[in-house]
Amino acid sequence: QVQLVESGGGLVQAGGSLRLSCAASGRTFSIYVMGWFRQAPGKEREFVAAIRWRGSSTYYTESVKGRFTISTDNAKNTVYLQMNSLKPDATADYYCAAMTGIYSPTRYFRLTAYDYWGQGTQVTVSS
Repeated sequence: QVQLVESGGGLVQAGGSLRLSCAASGRTFSIYVMGWFRQAPGKEREFVAAIRWRGSSTYYTESVKGRFTISTDNAKNTVYLQMNSLKPDATADYYCAAMTGIYSPTRYFRLTAYDYWGQGTQVTVSS
């Protein structure tokens, strides 16, 4: 089992920044990829970014490229999502997720590829 706990959400004005953290515990050695997803009110959960747990390869949805950065600190078993130049449409609950299977990057965007999920942290961007 892998446990994930997100933190760092909050209220920010448009154009501002937030850094989300996700601390992993348990069988962290089994993690292959960590992902961030978000779910806005009334909408489906969508992919934001992913990173190889023990590597530097990163993947982003098009709408956040150049503004969001995903990174890991393996010594702390933590994955981060630095979000800059935030827009009101970024308002959502943000979830981190852990993938333990070894899949092609084409699957990193799919919710079903991830085995463990955190409880989410709320981000609100005011206009």
